[in-house]
Amino acid sequence: MVDSQYYLPNDIGISALDCHEAFRLLSPQEKKYAHYLSRAAWYGGLVVLLQTSPESANIFVLLQRIFRKQTPEQLEDVAKAAGLSSEEYQAFLVYAAGLYANMGNYKSFGDTKFIPNLPKDKLEALVRASQAFQENPTAMEALWSSSSSLIYSLEERQKQLGLGNKGITTYFSGNCCLEDAELAQRFLDSKKLSAYNTRLFKRDNGGKPCYEVRLASAVQKDCAVDGECESSCGTFNFEDKEFIVKRGDYSPLMEKVCHYLQQAQAYAANENQKKMLEEYRRSFEFGSIEAHKEGSRYWIKDKGPIVER
Repeated sequence: MVDSQYYLPNDIGISALDCHEAFRLLSPQEKKYAHYLSRAAWYGGLVVLLQTSPESANIFVLLQRIFRKQTPEQLEDVAKAAGLSSEEYQAFLVYAAGLYANMGNYKSFGDTKFIPNLPKDKLEALVRASQAFQENPTAMEALWSSSSSLIYSLEERQKQLGLGNKGITTYFSGNCCLEDAELAQRFLDSKKLSAYNTRLFKRDNGGKPCYEVRLASAVQKDCAVDGECESSCGTFNFEDKEFIVKRGDYSPLMEKVCHYLQQAQAYAANENQKKMLEEYRRSFEFGSIEAHKEGSRYWIKDKGPIVER
């Protein structure tokens, strides 16, 4: 019997955010500003999936493909034909809503995993009966095969997010423990780097541990770019351990974020908004937390914006 804390109840409330009227009232310039900001936020949000759990991104893509081909009303008929009860189909919708709301299959508050409140064979039947599966069985089979076991797994370590054998994390490689995290934090402090936009990977190098710090940024070069000097990138010896700092983690998505922030900048209402977006773009381009802080300072100065970030 599975503990109910790992299920989202079928009667959970769902709130729809209707922005149609608010968007209609914006000026053409404001609409473009809001559009490009939303595009930047969309691509940035995809990183959250990758940061939550190894399987979250594949589950997200699986659901996206299903819902792009059929509405929930159409899928209800598919579910019924596949042998699901109305309660089981509702449980599927609740699970999907939970994954979208948390951008992953772990709760944003509490870090506890949640699984579908319907049998695995019933969910599989729905996936295979969907129009998305019928049209592209190879891709859908790959998505289902890579994620189905982890969707339902409640092995002790996978019940919650955590470090080492205490939980699941994508911020550290699986062989990292608390001692490694503390060592890495001391190293980051020594280089005046923030842990907010980094991941740590530990590997063996001739019998000695080597730590690779991956810095999230669009730019992958470890040299001065457009006046931005990143002297913290490279190979270092710290407390008799080797550390390698590299830029470019999540580079394809960071490039998209930077592109749309730059597009939004052309439709900013004032100088504070332009400078805010410029600093945020620099932050995501070079992996600079200081630039992000500077962008937030301009955000505070922007009083009563029509389009809020």
